[in-house]
Amino acid sequence: MKKVTGVKVLGIGKYVPEMIADNEDFAKIVDTSDEWITQRTGIKTRHITNGEPTYWIGARAAEKALEDAGLKAEDIDLIICCTVTPDYYTPSTACLIQRELGAIGCMAMDINCACTGFDYGLDMARRYLVAEDDVNRVLLVSAEELSKFTDYTDRSSCILFGDGAAAFVLERKPDTLWSSFLGADGNGAKFLVSRAMKSENVFRKNKEEFDMGMPETKLHYFTQDGKEVYKFATKALPMAVSKACEKAGITPEELDAIVPHQANVRIIETAAKNLGVSMDKMVVYIDRYGNTSSASIPIAFCDAVAEGRIKRGDKICFVGFGGGLTYAGIIFEY
Repeated sequence: MKKVTGVKVLGIGKYVPEMIADNEDFAKIVDTSDEWITQRTGIKTRHITNGEPTYWIGARAAEKALEDAGLKAEDIDLIICCTVTPDYYTPSTACLIQRELGAIGCMAMDINCACTGFDYGLDMARRYLVAEDDVNRVLLVSAEELSKFTDYTDRSSCILFGDGAAAFVLERKPDTLWSSFLGADGNGAKFLVSRAMKSENVFRKNKEEFDMGMPETKLHYFTQDGKEVYKFATKALPMAVSKACEKAGITPEELDAIVPHQANVRIIETAAKNLGVSMDKMVVYIDRYGNTSSASIPIAFCDAVAEGRIKRGDKICFVGFGGGLTYAGIIFEY
């Protein structure tokens, strides 16, 4: 096992909205059933916001992480927020979280790597901690309000998504286990799509739509090619875990737990089989929350810690896959 300068997780926290939508609630608005959803996705319930903005739920998770770490907002040198559902194009969600916490003065930025966002953010946090002497503590937040872009008339996708947030407080840790393997395949960009503003202005004369090689969407609502995403995810997940393990000088069997992006239990089961590990090693709470994009990995981690499934000193792998298409594996010691 190779040891390098990595990260120490000082504190963790999660927040999910109080309002819950179960499968029976979805059966009332689209042609589906509890049995159909459960068998195909593993999802039973998901938390949905009732007017709370993305930055607000992120700030609540951040407060819990700071409390768990025994730190105050002014102890943070950098805030990184992972989200695909910001409340504004500008300011960033990270700046709004900073304002909410009272952590004024530190760096703050958003990143959008879709469902792989927490892995990318964790790797970015570690790079800042290693490279910058004036960055000693990083607050990493994933805040996602997927109900914003969910098309609740699309029976195939609306059942999948929930809202939630989670946060880690991190500092550098010498001589520890750390490995990261990150990548992307833009050729698959068209398989997971939510449209932003179109190219419109008062001076535009060309009325033809630019061919971006992307599917037509219903306003800003999310659309996906489920079959292509499944094929990508079941290959990307075991590949990212294997590559990260290889860099760390360990095998997947030596990991104490693998926390995958919670997209679909069938994806996780197939990926575990392809990786050659038991489902017992996989941390899965998709039944409680559905797919919360970048927040799904840290939310699942928080639950696993709270329930004693993950303990200090355990060798953990976070593995994400999502829109972009992006993928990543992170290995660290909790």
